[in-house]
Amino acid sequence: MEIKAKAKFIRTAPRKVRLVCDLIRGNKLLNAESQLMFLKKQAASDLLSLLKSAKANAKQKDLKPENLYIKEIKCDQGPSLKRSIYKSRGSMTPIKKRMSHVCIVLSDEHKSKVTKEKIKNIKDTNNIKNKSKKIKGQK
Repeated sequence: MEIKAKAKFIRTAPRKVRLVCDLIRGNKLLNAESQLMFLKKQAASDLLSLLKSAKANAKQKDLKPENLYIKEIKCDQGPSLKRSIYKSRGSMTPIKKRMSHVCIVLSDEHKSKVTKEKIKNIKDTNNIKNKSKKIKGQK
């Protein structure tokens, strides 16, 4: 079962929010929550409140937080506030204060994205690297 929560008009640039989103994507709910508590980024507090909202939505549907993980989290750009700063010789420079829209999806069914083919490809590349190291060592 999937649980969704959204936070709109967060007064942090999407570029900065995406850094925090990448840290918690795919993690278990409780692990992500503890990570966000101790992270020293501005977006961490906003995402923590969003995560708590999603957790409350899950409790409403009688799901246990221990079984949930973050299936999907995405950050989109919202509207920008247009401001300006005065420069030398009477000129002005525009400033855009960007906002973010964040959507989070929690799920209780953890499906692994790694397939047998990917594992085989990883093993093959490791074998090639090991062989090349042996050849370099013989010279």
